[in-house]
Amino acid sequence: MNYKFKTKPYKHQLDALQDSWDKENFAYFMEMGTGKSKVLLDNAAMLYDKGKINGLLIIAPKGVYKNWYDSEIPTHLPDHIFKKMVLWKTSDKSKKQQQLLNTLFETGTNLHILLMNVEAFSKGDGAAFAYKFLSCHNAMIAIDESTTIKTPTSNRTKNILALREHAKYRRILTGSPVTKSPLDLFSQCEFLDPWLLGHTSYWTFKSRYAVTRKIQVQGRQVEIVVGYRNLGELSEKIQPFSKRVLKDDCLDLPKKTFMKHIVEMTKEQKKVYKQMKEEAIAYLDGKVLSSATVMTQLMRLHQITCGHFTPDDGEIKNLPCNRMTELMDILENVHGKAVIWSHYTHDVRRIIEEIKRVYGDDSVVDYFGQTTSDERSKNIKKFQNDEKCRFFVGTTHTGGYGITLTAASTMIYFSNGYDLEKRQQSEARIDRIGQEKPMTYIDIISEDTVDDRIVKALRSKINIANQIMGEDYKDWI
Repeated sequence: MNYKFKTKPYKHQLDALQDSWDKENFAYFMEMGTGKSKVLLDNAAMLYDKGKINGLLIIAPKGVYKNWYDSEIPTHLPDHIFKKMVLWKTSDKSKKQQQLLNTLFETGTNLHILLMNVEAFSKGDGAAFAYKFLSCHNAMIAIDESTTIKTPTSNRTKNILALREHAKYRRILTGSPVTKSPLDLFSQCEFLDPWLLGHTSYWTFKSRYAVTRKIQVQGRQVEIVVGYRNLGELSEKIQPFSKRVLKDDCLDLPKKTFMKHIVEMTKEQKKVYKQMKEEAIAYLDGKVLSSATVMTQLMRLHQITCGHFTPDDGEIKNLPCNRMTELMDILENVHGKAVIWSHYTHDVRRIIEEIKRVYGDDSVVDYFGQTTSDERSKNIKKFQNDEKCRFFVGTTHTGGYGITLTAASTMIYFSNGYDLEKRQQSEARIDRIGQEKPMTYIDIISEDTVDDRIVKALRSKINIANQIMGEDYKDWI
């Protein structure tokens, strides 16, 4: 293709673009780290240049929709396209935000881009504004991590499906379209076009592809899924309007890709964080958390962003937190195995408990201070060789050195420590002899906090302790 791209596409991205660019409906089923965001933006740019669209609505999970605004669009959207771009903020009712939103309805030749988080469609305000936006433009709607609309009965799925007919072009993007069952595909494909799968009802779709039986639960009859059928037929139906890309198939990908997922702190976290930041002391449920030194204050702030609170009496208290939800959303879209690091052993236990609840006891192994020597070697062997064991959870202090975890090509940092050497060493656990796939590294961070500063410093290969002591620490926190 002779198109003037801003960033050079890889072969698999060109293939996906050639298959999709002028189609009204298309699904990019591309594994995390293969660059599906760039393909979508190039596709939108081509349609804009052809005069087909002047509006683009991107719907994404809360942890990644801001990344489209900060990184993906500035990096990949061609420079010749002038744009008006606004980030939807559910809780921001300020005059300034309203003025920004109003720019999306100004006349002119700009590409108007609205970025919304999928949670905004659980209530009416977000859906109403999206409808207004689509009504005023020839638009494309794209849903990033489209498994977020896999539940037909949820409010956000219903509200997003209602927008379908108001945009000529529709795209869905996800690395794992089928997370728990083939039935996950129905709502995603219904968003594109109700007739793509040949079924306009979820129940007829379910009867065609699921095997069910009825059981008695608390005196009433309930139908449960016990198996699946006709999956070859379903696969054939999907192929004409989708592109499946796995990292295994992409020989020209960069060796390492770094990503970030942003989580917003809860009201409780913000309150305690502000107290600790301003006064070096915080209170929660009658518990006192104080700090006597700069590094201790930094650690306390970091704990708060991670979702727990260690008061002076030493009894850890959990704070309401969005970080675990974000981690599980990421795992839902990971193809294959993943290594998960946490700085705090308290969080390691919480992560393992949640993974076992969702994926089963055999899906995860641990590697932290309380893992015995015998268990450590067994757990590495199990993770490397047992297909059922998908997740390795540990601390970089214990597991960041000397071990080989090349069964995974995805590494997730639930939280980071402050030691640059431990970060570099932990990254190398999947980057060793025997690794044949491109690697993806994901940091979960709370923006505009110490958490964010730690990740930026580590990625810039800056020793945090030296940096803090060389600056005014108040500026740093």
